[in-house]
Amino acid sequence: MPTGHLLLEEPIRMASILEPSKATFFSAMTKIVGTLGPKSRSVEVISGCLEAGMSVARFDFSWCDPDYHQETLENLKTAVKDTKKLCAVMLDTVGAEMQVVNKSETTITLQEDGEVILTPDQGHEATPEILPINFDGLAQSVKKGDTIFIGQYLFTGSETTSVWLEVSDVRGNDVVCTIKNSATLSGSLFTLHASQVHIDLPTLTEKDKEVISTWGVKNKIDFLSLSYTRHAEDVREARKFLSKLGDLSQTQIFAKIENVEGLTYFDEILQEADGIILSRGNLGIDLPPEKVFLFQKSALHKCNMAGKPAVLTRVVDSMTDNLRPTRAEATDVANAVLDGSDAILLGAETLRGLYPVETIYTVGRICSESAEKVFNQEHYFKKTVKFVGEPMAHMESIASTAVRAAIKVKASIIICFTSSGRAARLIAKYRPTMPVLSVVIPRLKTNQLKWSFTGAFEAKQSLIVRGLFPMLADPRHPAESTSATHDSILKIALDRGKALGIIKSHDRVVVCQKVGDSAVVKIIELED
Repeated sequence: MPTGHLLLEEPIRMASILEPSKATFFSAMTKIVGTLGPKSRSVEVISGCLEAGMSVARFDFSWCDPDYHQETLENLKTAVKDTKKLCAVMLDTVGAEMQVVNKSETTITLQEDGEVILTPDQGHEATPEILPINFDGLAQSVKKGDTIFIGQYLFTGSETTSVWLEVSDVRGNDVVCTIKNSATLSGSLFTLHASQVHIDLPTLTEKDKEVISTWGVKNKIDFLSLSYTRHAEDVREARKFLSKLGDLSQTQIFAKIENVEGLTYFDEILQEADGIILSRGNLGIDLPPEKVFLFQKSALHKCNMAGKPAVLTRVVDSMTDNLRPTRAEATDVANAVLDGSDAILLGAETLRGLYPVETIYTVGRICSESAEKVFNQEHYFKKTVKFVGEPMAHMESIASTAVRAAIKVKASIIICFTSSGRAARLIAKYRPTMPVLSVVIPRLKTNQLKWSFTGAFEAKQSLIVRGLFPMLADPRHPAESTSATHDSILKIALDRGKALGIIKSHDRVVVCQKVGDSAVVKIIELED
């Protein structure tokens, strides 16, 4: 299978790149997932993050308790009201993550060529000589010569804050390691990663299930980030669990690929998951550095062809402490877009970084002002059509036709009427050069006790798909309404587009909607 191509317009006009950009409502087609935490949990900072371009807020449950995250979420709700910016919620599970437990939170300095013991006995205090861990099966999983990494966020490349160990001996349940680099560990929890070693821990732990069934249900989470997904069965089990939790049956599951095992079974996992998160921090440890880019290109290509969102992590690590990214990081962000990423996920950069708002803004500008301007849409479109093959499914044909028409007539925007969100996602699959306004039409449903409307999940779940921007239609006009009602909603959508400055008089707009049992694509030209 091809590993992907450099999708650039030929030739690139340097003058067009250097021209100052015109401010638009949709600053970037590529979405940004921001992790909220100590440096990004106030209403003021979250509002800044939303204004800067964050469309999904990630809550990482590998640290801190649900009450802490609930306070942050309440601040997010306030910020959403204040800024009038829609934002989805992602719950990130702990999964099969091993951790060093440092109850006293003392700083631990490890010296190169020294020795340290990893023990499951958490009665020990963490010291430079012995580190208690939360997993009692490590000694049965590793052997002499295996590699183990420990750090707060596994900052590979910044080896003063993470340590590289080599297993020298196994004594009962304890693992004796040789320290390969001097490092200082600080904080209460450090992630422990055994490179290319199968760890016999469940992907969805009992702690994860408790958090999902309480915090997740209470807050109707839009996305579940399933950490350390290793097999398709992991996704199936998570979906079965969510299906029993009322509204969470609509929650989308994003498989987080973090090790070689997940990559080995990637195709099967992709088939089951709603989307993929490539966790390059852990992958960069499990894989040789020279292999990471190949797997990135291959995985993103497969996600694109399947029409499922792909999210990439660890792009601007240096912005955790600095106001500007390095040149290599800026290039990495642009290449992620060219490779086919739907979204960029920021972890430590926004969680505990000094410049969360500036980081989101900077990443968004790199996406919109660099990569998206030179993305070779024509090449991508042809490749996708060829991959899908003939005969095309009905909706696939409509989606590709809508994109082709929009490009041919130089439309300013594509408006798609949808109730499940599937039609809009199919249009986004073909990567149109213009924004897609996904007008979600609510559906009436009943549980035999009361009537309610669907639509909120479908609208917010498009916030992680490249180029999709949702608008929830008035629930008084549900999906079963007449075409006259659809015309009314279209007028509202067009008026909103004009108010936001994304369409103007005499612009052309492509509309994709269902009429009776058929789906149609039409082109309209706006009047004065």
